[in-house]
Amino acid sequence: MHFWKFSNLVSLLFVLLALFYYYHTHQFSLSIKMAETEQTPKSIYDFTVKDIRGNDVSLSEYNGKVVLIVNVASKCGLTQSNYKELNVLYEKYKDKGFEILAFPCNQFAGQEPGNNEEIQDVVCTRFKAEFPIFDKVEVNGKEAAPLYKFLKAQKGGIFGDGIKWNFTKFLVNKEGKVVERYAPTTAPLKIEVRLKRHSESLGGLHFLRAKERVAFTIKCDMTMQMCQYCFFIYRLGVLSCFDHSLINLMYALPSLSILV
Repeated sequence: MHFWKFSNLVSLLFVLLALFYYYHTHQFSLSIKMAETEQTPKSIYDFTVKDIRGNDVSLSEYNGKVVLIVNVASKCGLTQSNYKELNVLYEKYKDKGFEILAFPCNQFAGQEPGNNEEIQDVVCTRFKAEFPIFDKVEVNGKEAAPLYKFLKAQKGGIFGDGIKWNFTKFLVNKEGKVVERYAPTTAPLKIEVRLKRHSESLGGLHFLRAKERVAFTIKCDMTMQMCQYCFFIYRLGVLSCFDHSLINLMYALPSLSILV
């Protein structure tokens, strides 16, 4: 009788030690994963870019606005029609919470070869663009701008996430999340129809706010690890028949799911 009590006391002590070890090691792993999650951009508002004059611009300035982000070029076959329709779209909706952000890029057949001053002169003088023009960037490859890495991760394209040509367009909602991606051949005025489809009213660009929850799910296979510990103890002869209920209980434990 005394031996049975002693055996159960020892087995309980082993289980507590196993729980302590599991909690200690997984808390450390959890803190690392949560730190990595905090560093991951959640929206375009987490980025700072440079404008055409080299000044830093935090995209959080556009918080609450619907944004169309476009990689532009001055010598492309799509240039004339796209700038023309972008101007129409901007003039119509700029006072209703809509913004266009243009990023010059020279990665496609070298069709944006000029420096920032030359680009600005062409865009403002020839194409009469009033929307913001930013620093020339790369949109593909290792040197791709962090913003474009984020955009492509949010909305991939056909045959891969890479930008295929000039005037690829990303539509961003009021929460800073990409909701649509349009091919270079999609005319800006065709996007207007989809703007209205996304909006709550035809008179403005108040996008429907989807009830999104950013869920960070960590599934810790606690059951298997704990059972391995207890089975090892059992094989040593420490656990009595009474302790089998502890193993059964651990098999019933669900995985941990943490929402942050």
